[in-house]
Amino acid sequence: MKNFLIIGGTKGIGLKTIQLLGEDYNIFTVSRTERSVDFTENITHYQIDITQDDLSILESLPKEIHGLVYAPGSINLKPFQRLTQDDFLNDFQQNVLGAVKIIQFCLTRLKAANGSSVVLYSTVAAKLGMAFHSSVAVSKSAVEGLARTLAAELSPNKIRVNVIAPSLTNTPLAASLLNTPEKIEANNKRHPLQRIGQPEDIAAMTVFLLSDQASWITGQVLQIDGGMSVLK
Repeated sequence: MKNFLIIGGTKGIGLKTIQLLGEDYNIFTVSRTERSVDFTENITHYQIDITQDDLSILESLPKEIHGLVYAPGSINLKPFQRLTQDDFLNDFQQNVLGAVKIIQFCLTRLKAANGSSVVLYSTVAAKLGMAFHSSVAVSKSAVEGLARTLAAELSPNKIRVNVIAPSLTNTPLAASLLNTPEKIEANNKRHPLQRIGQPEDIAAMTVFLLSDQASWITGQVLQIDGGMSVLK
């Protein structure tokens, strides 16, 4: 049975990914918060902060990791002149350095699987210039650069690395942007397909990239954004 590690698996896209994976895999989740729903017997949860805590508790992970998903993210939208250096540093810490830390920790396990997949997340704002997105766009652009570099470096080890770049998705992280019917409708209309994303839209692609069906896909940034990045 394959072993999948989901960082940020207690809510939003991470939780939906776990639910879509079902009971056919050994799933290990890591998050800063307690699990919000009851997990089935095939799921083991660790409550730690990847960016701040020592990772020694994760030494109990299996010797082979077939899939690693790094789902934490940030939405820190402000005019550029109001963003502090700490805003940029905090976004970079969560989106980039947290991913670096856990990938380095798991690298031997990913290599041992003899065919594994890493899935990271960017944002449509890394490709499409959007006002007030400078901090998150900077850190998520770095995620895309990291993924392409790792895809090249780790391909001899049969480790695939890909990125999903969503537009606005209905998750707890985006709650303040979608807290009225008017905001939801306005954001629906911004997308060519006339709706915002749902967690299952992104989770379905995540599950695909983890699967053997995606075994010839690496180094890609997949725009799952309702057409926003390419259509008027």
